[in-house]
Amino acid sequence: MKKVIPSASSTGASEREDRTRPAYRYSGHETFPFRYSWLPKAVVELTSNAALFSDDERAMVRLGVGKNMVKAIRFWVQAAGIAAPDQKGLTITDFGRELLSESEGHDPYLEDIQTLWLIHWKIASNATEPLFAWEFLLNRWQRSDIIRSEVLATFKQEAARMEKELSEVTLAQHFDTFLHTYIPTRSAKGDVREENLDSPLVELDLIRKIGEKRSGDGGRLESVYAFNRDAKTSISPELFIYCIEDYWRTRAASEETLSIRDITVKTGSVGQLFKLPEADIRERLLTIKEDSKGLFDYKESAALSQLIRVGPSHTRLLASVYEGEPVYA
Repeated sequence: MKKVIPSASSTGASEREDRTRPAYRYSGHETFPFRYSWLPKAVVELTSNAALFSDDERAMVRLGVGKNMVKAIRFWVQAAGIAAPDQKGLTITDFGRELLSESEGHDPYLEDIQTLWLIHWKIASNATEPLFAWEFLLNRWQRSDIIRSEVLATFKQEAARMEKELSEVTLAQHFDTFLHTYIPTRSAKGDVREENLDSPLVELDLIRKIGEKRSGDGGRLESVYAFNRDAKTSISPELFIYCIEDYWRTRAASEETLSIRDITVKTGSVGQLFKLPEADIRERLLTIKEDSKGLFDYKESAALSQLIRVGPSHTRLLASVYEGEPVYA
């Protein structure tokens, strides 16, 4: 039988696709959504010892958790942009220090819901090493309902398309971790289990259980979830502006303007990651020149609607999120 050799063009196309495809992460969280105490506690310890996670036994003692939770905390401080690896171990980022430092942080104990939205934003907006479930479900899931069996079937298809050898168990655990980051787990009696209230992003009300449905073959009953696509008053104008600037810097740095589509439906946009309706976004854009103190301006006409960068970015965008009255979580 004649051996078929891939053409140079097809091989080159495959290599280009591999280079442009993000380095998706499917594991590392040890199936634990992060908990209220984890990030603040990790910041305290990493501030004095960047090599904290190089010794599991020592980290277990310092953090007061088991070995698997140590691994989960190490995962989440990086996923949330609070710490980043370097030669010393894990070093607190400027964002992490400004947000959670006990001595200078704006909200070291996660008391303001703006902080929870910021952490969600950082977890969901990573463009280079995105968490697969977050990237896919927030940006590419087109169905109105979120049903576990349907999501896992789609995840399996997507993994095959990308030629990723991932077990069904890995995909299932990854989806469950995503879901339980935003939805508290309930007991067989339907009661919320206390330990799951410790997942702070539940407070965002980003995903809701809306009912139950029989699986496609008429089998077991499955929970049905949906994204909350209502306007979100808990996202302040300052937080909206911070995330617009972050999106512009990381995903559209060469662009002089952003269209309404860029802001509402593009991958990694505020519309997608916060599930904001277009009407809410347009209303925010109408006042963005004043709210941003001249950093941005929005021009709307029958022919074209676009956001324009007017002034240079400044370093106080994160601080401005906390200069008003706190919105308690």
